[in-house]
Amino acid sequence: MYMPIKAIIYDLDNTIFPVSAIGEKLFGPVFNLIAESGLHNEQMDAIKYATMRTPFRIVAQRHNLSPELTNKAIELQETLTYNEPIDTFEDYPEIKNITADRFLVTTGFKNMQMSKIKQLGIENDFNEVHIVNPVISSKKEVFADILIRYDYAPHEVLVIGDDPESEIKAAKELGIPTVLYDKDSITDAVEADYKIAHFKELITIIDTFST
Repeated sequence: MYMPIKAIIYDLDNTIFPVSAIGEKLFGPVFNLIAESGLHNEQMDAIKYATMRTPFRIVAQRHNLSPELTNKAIELQETLTYNEPIDTFEDYPEIKNITADRFLVTTGFKNMQMSKIKQLGIENDFNEVHIVNPVISSKKEVFADILIRYDYAPHEVLVIGDDPESEIKAAKELGIPTVLYDKDSITDAVEADYKIAHFKELITIIDTFST
């Protein structure tokens, strides 16, 4: 079967697995730090929800955390790891049925993200794994580098993730087709080219590229 899509770039959090399944335990020390400040009691539920879906620097900015509290929380997260087994979404095995190179690109704290990948047991499922430090790089730069090193044209790649403001935006700026993975139908798909709730839907999308 001819596969016009040569590579698929996947996000990690809330695309491969639900962060909510481990979020309270993983981020517990951070939530305690913020709560102890006594300045954000009415916002705690919103901060917790956002922290499980959005890079923390953005969460801190949107919820007006002080620079001092933000820095303390970031320093704390740089030390956090998760050391218990993590389950992928039930549809994750479907990605192995697609004959295309696979890349995992996630933004976050290196120790934390690597511990998740280890506990998920998925590292060997990908040609490459990239953990993006937003202070020194970006998903857009990593995507562009993959295109160059593997000699992919943008239309030969798909980027799949749950965040319209992160991987979807970065891919669109490079002309790469995008797929919004929205397991719980909570995100508007306007920014993405396609929207799915199950990885089995990818085959149908890929087929459209050969017609």
